[in-house]
Amino acid sequence: MNEITRTPTHCPICGKPTDAAVKPFCSKRCADIDLNRWLSGVYAVPDLEEEDEDGERPRDAEAGDA
Repeated sequence: MNEITRTPTHCPICGKPTDAAVKPFCSKRCADIDLNRWLSGVYAVPDLEEEDEDGERPRDAEAGDA
């Protein structure tokens, strides 16, 4: 089987074998734990401010320029 298309066989929360009804988790409880982590910001993706090639912010994004 291709490494990219293989799905996890263990729950990412507790490590138990997955259940097809709540895949990739083992139970509704682990699925809810994961959802709570997303909603509470534990899995937040960092937001990087956009910078120009020289390391400065672009002029159109600066406040006060009109």
